[in-house]
Amino acid sequence: MDGQFKRLLLQALFSPSSAALGRALQHHRINADPVSNFLPMLPAGLKDRARMLDNTGNLTAYYEQLQEQGWRWIALGDKDYPELLSRISDPPGVLAVRGDATVLNAPSIAIVGARNASADGLDNSRRFSRQLAAAGFVVTSGLALGVDAAAHRGALTAGRTVAVLGSGPDRLYPPRNATLANQIADQGGALVSEFAPGSPPLPSQFPQRNRIISGLSLGTVVVEAAIRSGSLITARTALSQGREVFAIPGSIHNPLSKGCHHLLRDGATWLESMEDIFDAFGDFRRTVESCKLNGEGGRPALLQHLTSGINSLDMLHTRTGLPMSDLAGQLADLEMEGWVERVAGGYLKRSRTSRAS
Repeated sequence: MDGQFKRLLLQALFSPSSAALGRALQHHRINADPVSNFLPMLPAGLKDRARMLDNTGNLTAYYEQLQEQGWRWIALGDKDYPELLSRISDPPGVLAVRGDATVLNAPSIAIVGARNASADGLDNSRRFSRQLAAAGFVVTSGLALGVDAAAHRGALTAGRTVAVLGSGPDRLYPPRNATLANQIADQGGALVSEFAPGSPPLPSQFPQRNRIISGLSLGTVVVEAAIRSGSLITARTALSQGREVFAIPGSIHNPLSKGCHHLLRDGATWLESMEDIFDAFGDFRRTVESCKLNGEGGRPALLQHLTSGINSLDMLHTRTGLPMSDLAGQLADLEMEGWVERVAGGYLKRSRTSRAS
């Protein structure tokens, strides 16, 4: 049984209660091959169920089919598990990912809103997504009709985007967005699901899915939303995760503006232009440029703050005094350029020899 199949097996064993698996993996804090070391710790009943899932052959069929489509599985504790997501109170234990998994660790802004959005709402979603992607952010949303789809399409014109599914990887919903999903995966972005193959798009799974959308992101933009909507659930979840929330004001006569006005009344950041986002996070464009400034010996300046051991984001945040968004952006660039390596728990500074190889 290879490591990827073990991760799928665990996902299927706990689905749809992926957060329970995440808490278990967090509790045991297994750093080296978390899944192989965790499986023997399962209670006898779960071990029996795991053997049953393995022996039916259905899971193997799903595994082979999804692997052919480009899906892979990442467990909490793996070095490429998204750092920001691992820090929420209820991270998913295993993620199925199709596309470029490294995009999940890039600085991201979520954009969410109504499925039946107005023409202005759809235009705002496309416009802000395009500008965010052009500035270097990844745009994360939920692949739903309306604002979500407009956000993905806007981002694809200038950069990358991530779609988080509320169903299993083989049950893409809504089906009419299948072409869009393929474009996301093929153009440097990623599709993500915490649910096992065969899981239908049940209404109860979408609020659960929303914590991943906000958990992957430094901040969440609400474009249009009714008072009682999934978008407001995402916004409140983002606030509980300590993330920034932005809301776009609208007409008092538009019922889909009421949710945004409610958020603004409760302290969300007023959003009219990209400068409102840059004011909240620091100018990300300047951050990208500052990453290229050389420190001592012709090396990027941030490297002087990395020790020889594992450097966590919190430790680096304390040492540098940089805003977390700036720090994450600089680290992403250093990783792409080969200066650092992301591992479980943080980052390692690569030696001149290993970097040359």
